[in-house]
Amino acid sequence: MTDAPLLAVTDLVTYFRTRAGVVKAVDGVSFALKRGEVMGLVGESGSGKSITGFSIIGLIDPPGKVESGSIRLEGRELVGLPVSELRRIRGKTISMVFQDPLMTLNPVLTIGAQILLALEAHEKVSGAEGRKRAIAALAQVRIPDPEQKVDFYPHQFSGGMRQRVAIAIALLHRPKLIICDEPTTALDVSIQAEILAEMKELVAELGTALIWISHDLATVASIADHVCVMRYGKIVEAGPVLDVLTKPKHPYTQGLLDSLPSRAKPGQLLARGAGVTDAAPPPRLHAEARREPKPGVPYFTMELVSKRFQEDPGPIRLLMQKLGLAQPPHGVQAVDSVSLTVTRGEALGLVGESGSGKSTLGRMAAGIYAPNAGTVLLDGEAVMSSGERPHKTTTRVQTIFQDPFASLNPRMRIGESIAEGPITHGIVSTAESAEYVRAWLAAVGLDPAFADRYPHQFSGGQRQRVAIARALAMQPDVVVCDEPVASLDVSIQAQIINLLIRLRSELNLTLIFISHDLSVVRHLCDRVAIMYRGKIVEEGLAGGIYDHPQHDYTKRLLAAVPVLPVA
Repeated sequence: MTDAPLLAVTDLVTYFRTRAGVVKAVDGVSFALKRGEVMGLVGESGSGKSITGFSIIGLIDPPGKVESGSIRLEGRELVGLPVSELRRIRGKTISMVFQDPLMTLNPVLTIGAQILLALEAHEKVSGAEGRKRAIAALAQVRIPDPEQKVDFYPHQFSGGMRQRVAIAIALLHRPKLIICDEPTTALDVSIQAEILAEMKELVAELGTALIWISHDLATVASIADHVCVMRYGKIVEAGPVLDVLTKPKHPYTQGLLDSLPSRAKPGQLLARGAGVTDAAPPPRLHAEARREPKPGVPYFTMELVSKRFQEDPGPIRLLMQKLGLAQPPHGVQAVDSVSLTVTRGEALGLVGESGSGKSTLGRMAAGIYAPNAGTVLLDGEAVMSSGERPHKTTTRVQTIFQDPFASLNPRMRIGESIAEGPITHGIVSTAESAEYVRAWLAAVGLDPAFADRYPHQFSGGQRQRVAIARALAMQPDVVVCDEPVASLDVSIQAQIINLLIRLRSELNLTLIFISHDLSVVRHLCDRVAIMYRGKIVEEGLAGGIYDHPQHDYTKRLLAAVPVLPVA
């Protein structure tokens, strides 16, 4: 009986019956998992990998339903169990760690209170005992000062710390199976590496089986023993992780591997990024407005720029400060005396962990934030005005944000969003705008007829292309890209990378590319600047920085990057 699987999933079928028809989210999935084993479940958005995890733990709500198949945990059938029975199992025998802990943690309860609630769901504990176990749970996932942090609220933790809290809650009752659904997607590489190492240790220590759901093949390779590759609700390939990722048999698996920047030479178009390389060329309207760089003047410079975020004390607190009855509000020095120069047509990568200041620096470069000190110059001219109410003075610098759904107005058709800026700044007339928008949609590989659609009618990758079209429709010379591929599937990421490579070449764009994905930066950028605690600690050609890092922080970052196995 020792060889009997802990979990056996057989011909699992989960459908969603909607007005538009039946969505076959999981369509005949089978696999088995032993105690202490880690299985990677890999696939792109819509492949059914998350729904497989939700089906196992019994979190499928109408219109979804497990139609047929078997899910046996230690020989016990879970399909068809009453809700009350599933509640006894969920959280105790099977736990789940979700992608976004801020969405699953209650913002109005302290971490200690939430851990106590999780304990009370399956056993009787006193308040004192609950607090003691909460502190031990936080210590187990290496949260510093757990005696103090147990009284913190979720918003007082960083993303990595919140994810550790979610893992601590999942481990409370020493479950036999943990399902992790994209738990490190939005985390920095060093935080991700720490969580992966901790999960490996905990699995070995507790003998817990783990299902690691992800679209990041390198991450799965670093933690899993076996891997199942999903597409359209089915498992298309399965086996030991080394075999599947070094000798893939299915074309889809091979295609996923070909989409990775780490598998191609820097600057090359990626194999799976089809759909944009043969798109229409960008419109050449008003090309005469594009100025040539001034001779002898550095093209784009940031000279000793600093940014400190400080709470406005208000008149009462100001008076109390003057009377010595109050201290000035605490401030955060996000960027500290940074200088950068970028030449025309160059791509500069800004790399660093969350809180390093890279996004703040990018927003100062784009004229969104005014620096407290220093200047930002394009062709020798200031990007922002001076004075008490500084404002952006040029349209020649534009930004592509990480989340296009948040940056696009949900009530505006995307054609209106793209046309709004060019019309306002006189780049095109209202009469010309419809054709201009159609040309830009074609340039980013989208059907021009999509101009009348709203943002929610697009996939994540399509929305990112819309965001790129909107930024480039302003005919900028410099584009600040703030994590534009952070949460995209590998093949969609490849499409966006190919699009940026092509448009940069055709328009001679200067790119400032902000990311914590070091493989994407290596592929796209000529030079790299490494940020740490508001300062640039290392800067140079991408190849030199990656192959021969000098600063200890750069070495730590590169060492934390998960690497795919080589055949």
